[in-house]
Amino acid sequence: MGAGHHHAAPSDSRTRLAVTLALTTTVLVTQVVGALRTGSLVLLVDAAHLLTDSLGLVVALVAAVLMARPPSARRTWGWRRAEVVAAAAQASFLLVVGTAAVVEAVQRLVAPPQVAAPGLAVFGAVGLAANVVAMLVLAGGRGHDLNVRAAFLEVASDALGSVAVLVAAATIALTGWQRADAVAGLVVGALIVPRAVGLLREAVTILLESTPAGLDLDEVRRHLAGQPHVLGVHDLHASTIASGLPVLTAHVVLDDRCFTDGHSTQLLDRMLRCLACHHELFLEHCTLQLETPALAAHHAEHLHA
Repeated sequence: MGAGHHHAAPSDSRTRLAVTLALTTTVLVTQVVGALRTGSLVLLVDAAHLLTDSLGLVVALVAAVLMARPPSARRTWGWRRAEVVAAAAQASFLLVVGTAAVVEAVQRLVAPPQVAAPGLAVFGAVGLAANVVAMLVLAGGRGHDLNVRAAFLEVASDALGSVAVLVAAATIALTGWQRADAVAGLVVGALIVPRAVGLLREAVTILLESTPAGLDLDEVRRHLAGQPHVLGVHDLHASTIASGLPVLTAHVVLDDRCFTDGHSTQLLDRMLRCLACHHELFLEHCTLQLETPALAAHHAEHLHA
């Protein structure tokens, strides 16, 4: 028993992701050429990062297409969980790239190769311009879609990488200190790893169906149990299907008289209003099963038999 369901994914996610993929792929080719011409680690790291971004964006775009499919009898939530799986894949790609960048940067600090500063600056500027445009494209959709948010974080870290490229180029040109390239690569790697870990943790939390952040289930139980004629609350669960799609279910035991004098539907409405007031995230996807004490006891016996 609960309110109506609406599971549609944001309609412009696919467009945002497609435009970003085109920009990222263009910069990827540019950075690969730049890394080969200049011998720069930070450009190489940026190119590897962009490669994982491109692969992640392809996965994200496929997920966005799947999320647009309507629910069915076989998949009652549609393909909304594909968003979370895609975000986890992107975060895994980023974590591998970030770790590899840190290792390579440490090695180059010991034995720095020669890097061409002018070419480094040109390719860094091209990358930064494209990343800024991609961030503007994604900014409007990152608040309600984990997929778009993952892509935005990747592009943002790319932009920081381009800034690091420019700083390294300026340092080498002005001082001749070749280790600036390795230091910049180390900075980019250090920026990638914590973002990847955070995004992966969030995706895994959803996949494990953990209680949504900020929700106190004990408080929910107290609100439900505090309603008139409620004798008990059990099997209380809350989880998140995908971004913006939390669900809550519970079994509520009512006094026998509520089912004979018509109070059960009134109590259900009152409990749903209570949850909507105190926990508005569950307004659309809250399911409460009303039970008599005898039915609750029968289920408990069957469960522990």
